[in-house]
Amino acid sequence: MYIEEPQTRMQRIRAFLMECKRVLFVTKKPTTEELKVILKVSGLGILLIGFIGFLLQMSKHLLFG
Repeated sequence: MYIEEPQTRMQRIRAFLMECKRVLFVTKKPTTEELKVILKVSGLGILLIGFIGFLLQMSKHLLFG
């Protein structure tokens, strides 16, 4: 059974930075089409959440107001 030795704070920071560097090398810039889809889906999500909040606020106002 392998028992991991405790790491110093500096070793943990270095490991985290190496992991960040690895992730940045793997990622790629989205194409224009991918960006448009991401923006549409995010916008629809924001609108949906806002609409639900609006309905809850209106129902609270009508029921208890």
